[in-house]
Amino acid sequence: MTIHYDQARWSDAEDDIYEPLLPEKSQQTVAVEDSPLPDDLTRDSVTLPDLSEPELSRHYVRLSQHTYGVESGPYPLGSCTMKYNPPFAEEVASVDDAFVHPDRSAASTQGTLALLYRLQEYLAEIGGMDAVTLQPPAGAAGEFTGIRIAAAYHEANGDHERTEVVVPDTAHGTNPASAAVAGYDVVEIPSEDGRVDLDALEAAVGDTTAAFMLTNPNTLGVFERDIEAIAEIVHDAGAPLYYDGANLNALLGRVRPGDMGFDIMHYNVHKTFGTPHGGGGPGAGPVGVVSDLVEFLPDPHVRQSDGGFELYTPERSIGKVHGFSGNWLVLIKAYAYIARLGEEGLLDTSAKAVLNANYLASQLDLDVPYEPFHHEFVASADDLDASDLAKRMLDLGVHPPTTKWPDIVDEALMTEPTESESKRTLDQLADAFNTAADEDEEILESAPNRTTARRIDQTSAARNPRLSWQALDD
Repeated sequence: MTIHYDQARWSDAEDDIYEPLLPEKSQQTVAVEDSPLPDDLTRDSVTLPDLSEPELSRHYVRLSQHTYGVESGPYPLGSCTMKYNPPFAEEVASVDDAFVHPDRSAASTQGTLALLYRLQEYLAEIGGMDAVTLQPPAGAAGEFTGIRIAAAYHEANGDHERTEVVVPDTAHGTNPASAAVAGYDVVEIPSEDGRVDLDALEAAVGDTTAAFMLTNPNTLGVFERDIEAIAEIVHDAGAPLYYDGANLNALLGRVRPGDMGFDIMHYNVHKTFGTPHGGGGPGAGPVGVVSDLVEFLPDPHVRQSDGGFELYTPERSIGKVHGFSGNWLVLIKAYAYIARLGEEGLLDTSAKAVLNANYLASQLDLDVPYEPFHHEFVASADDLDASDLAKRMLDLGVHPPTTKWPDIVDEALMTEPTESESKRTLDQLADAFNTAADEDEEILESAPNRTTARRIDQTSAARNPRLSWQALDD
C-alpha cells in the first residue's frame, strides 16, 4: 500500500533547488512622493517586486510544493501533536468583528471580553481548575507563567528556601528549561517501567522543592497510575503539582488534571484545540490554577461584573506576561473548536486519538517497549538508526515520527497519529514504517531521495546555519 508523495523540485540548470525570491524574478524602482516625515527618515525611491498575478500565484504554489504539511498527508510527530486544523476556525477568526484594537475600552469590547470569559470557563471545566489566564503566548510561555505563579505563592508564604523544581526523566525539554529560566535548580528523577519512581520522588522532594512538573499520560503515552500517591507526596512536601498539558488530547472529557491532584496546568491549544502549530507563532498557552493560586494570576484577567465583563488585576498578580489579553485571534480559534465540538465531540476526539495510536502500533513490526499507552507510543528502531529510518519514510509518502527521544527508549520513534487520521491513512503509515524497517542499510543511509531537499550534514547545518535562501560564499 506504499504511496509515494513526491515534493516538487523547481531547479536551475545545475539542478540545485531554486525558486527565486520575488525581487529576483522581477523588480521596479518607484519614486517616493512628498512625505510628511523628516528628510532623514525618507528615501527618494524604493525598489519593489514587479510581477504579474500569475507569476505571483505560481511563486507561492511552488513554495508550497517544496514542503510537506498536514494537508499533504499524515504527520505523526510524537509529542508535538500535529493535528489537522479545521478551516472553519480560521474563518471565524477572520471576520471583521474579530479585529478589535486592544486599547479600546472594556465598555466598547463587551463581545470580546464575553468570548474570553467563556473560553476561560471552558478551559477551567475541561482541566478541573478554578480559574484560567489566557495571556501566555505559547505552551512554553505557559510553563514559565505557571512556575512564576508557584514562585509567587511561596514568596507570599515567606517560604524562601524552595530553590528546586523536580522533573522526571520522561519530561518535555521545555519543563527543565522553563524552571531554569525562572531561576530554579532542576532535579531529575528516574522512571520505573516508564512511570515515576515513587521512592525516587519521595527522596527528591522536601523543604527546597518549589514544584514537581509532570505530564500525564507521559511522553511514552503511558498513564501514571500512581498519580494520587504522587500528588500526596508532592503536597506533603509543601509544593504544588504542575501539569504539562501536552498530552491533554488523550483525556478530553474523561479525566481532569485538577481531579488528579494537579494545582497548576498549562494548555497547548495547538495540540488539543486545533489551532496552528509552530512557525514561530503566534500561539497561546493558557494556564489554569486551583483556588489557592487565583490571586497570583497575570494582569489583566477577565471577570463578570454587574455591567457585563471587565478586566481587573488579581490581588497578588505576577504582573504581565504578554501584551493586552493574549493572542486574541488564536484564542478565538480555540474557542470556536471547543464550541463546535461540544462535550460529545471532545469525548470522541480523545477516544479516536487513543484508538488510532493503539491500532497503528498493533500494525508495526517494531518493538513498543512500554504499554499500555494512550494517544501516542514510542517504538524502537532497535539495531537500526532511527534517523535513517525516518528519512526513508519521507520517500514513502509520509512524514516520520519524532526520533531519538525520549532517551529511555533505544533509537526511539515517538509516534502520535492524532484523531484526525482515517484507518486508510494509518495503514499507509504502518506500511511506511515496516517497509523502511525492512530496507537494506545502503538505502536507509542514502535516504531521502524523493524529496525537495536531499540528506544534509545536520551537524554542519546546526553549527553553521545559513539564514538566507541564497548560498553563502565560501
